[in-house]
Amino acid sequence: MISLTVTALVFGVVFLAELPDKTALAGLVLGTRYRASYVFAGVAAAFLLHVVLAVAAGSVLTLLPQQIVQAVTGVLFLGGAAVLLLKKDDDEEEVRKPADQSFWKVSGAGFMLILVAEFGDLTQIMTANLAARYDDPLSVGLGAVLALWAVAGLGIVGGKALMKRVPLRLITKIAALLMLGLGVWSLGEALLG
Repeated sequence: MISLTVTALVFGVVFLAELPDKTALAGLVLGTRYRASYVFAGVAAAFLLHVVLAVAAGSVLTLLPQQIVQAVTGVLFLGGAAVLLLKKDDDEEEVRKPADQSFWKVSGAGFMLILVAEFGDLTQIMTANLAARYDDPLSVGLGAVLALWAVAGLGIVGGKALMKRVPLRLITKIAALLMLGLGVWSLGEALLG
C-alpha cells in the first residue's frame, strides 16, 4: 500500500535537494544536443536504479567512502569540460539532428553519466535514510524517483528552451566552465575530505 503522505514528503525533500545539483546541469547539456526523449529515457533509468539501490540498502549507503565517489565524479566532470572546451566549433550552430543519434547511444550516455555522477550523492543517501526512517520502501521509492525524474525533465526541457534564445557556442562554453568548476570542487572535497 502506498502512503500518499510519505510519497509527497519524500518528493518535496528530494526535489528541493536535487534541483540545484549537477543533474539539472547534465540534463540541460544533454538536452541541448540530443533528442529530449532519448536523453530522458537514459537519465530516468539511471535514477530508477539509484532509488532501488538506495531503498534496498537503507542507511548502509552512508558508509560508502565519499572521497572516492567525489574523486571519480570530479574526474568525470573535468573530462566532460575538456571535451566541451576542445570541441571544434561547427560552421552552423545547430544541434545534431536526432536521426544522427541512435536511441541506445543517447540514452546510454545519459544513463552512464547519471549512474556514475549520482552514486553516493546526497539525495541517494537521503533516500536511503528516509526508507529506513519510514519503513515504507514503496512510498519512499516512488516519491524519490518522481522527484528525480521531475528535476531531470526540467533540466532537459530547459535546455531545449534555452537553445531557442541563446547560441549553442555560448551554452557549450558556460556548461564547460560549470563542469570545470564542479570537477575542481569535487576533487577538492575528495583531497581535503
